Amino acid sequence: MANDLSGRVALVTGGASGIGLATATLLAQRGAKVAITDIDEAKLAQATADLRIRADNRAVADVRRAVESVEKELGRLDILVNNAGISGRSLPLDQIDEAGFDAMFETHVKGAFFITQVAVAGMKRRKFGRIINISSHFSMIGSASASHYVGAKTALNGFTRGWALEFGPFGITVNTVAPGLVETAMTLASIGSHEIRRRGESYPIGRNPTPNDIAESIAWLCSDGAAAVTGQAISPNGGIAIVGI
Repeated sequence: MANDLSGRVALVTGGASGIGLATATLLAQRGAKVAITDIDEAKLAQATADLRIRADNRAVADVRRAVESVEKELGRLDILVNNAGISGRSLPLDQIDEAGFDAMFETHVKGAFFITQVAVAGMKRRKFGRIINISSHFSMIGSASASHYVGAKTALNGFTRGWALEFGPFGITVNTVAPGLVETAMTLASIGSHEIRRRGESYPIGRNPTPNDIAESIAWLCSDGAAAVTGQAISPNGGIAIVGI
């Protein structure tokens, strides 16, 4: 079966809640062994996974240790989902301070860069890999607020294009999934349920995408069914922005 992930090992960063948890759950259902990282120890303890790792995506030592733990405990690493992220809280430019800017780029950009740097070594040796960067539809259409969030997510799109060309000869595909506004604990804390649902009503499909909707796109890109897809951005956004594949 094209969607069967049996025999594969996946690592989902930020996998204890929201899109990350939905993705980890679906990959496991498709047959993969799944490891997750997170900084929320309570949610991490509650999540079901073959391996749960407390790791801060902003710390290079943490992400390197996470990959090493997966390869030691689960034997290999075939799939990396760079999902860990934080909210931009809809801040205008003049309210974004240095600490907020640094946290945004360290979590999304630095974390994804250095965990991929470590993970790709084994993928190259085995001549197989799937790397999925979780971006945002705002990286394609822009936003009137949270420009630091938009910039960080846009950087992930750039990683996807560059890495697809660099790693393709080793049998590794790299793609972006750029969700629309999804109701998760993070977005609820940022703009609230009323605003999320209000926006969802304007989506052509009449609702916000769910974490499971996003997970389905990620799982497909991890599968043999998407073996010829690389360097692309898929945006499951309910039709609010006609971008990507």
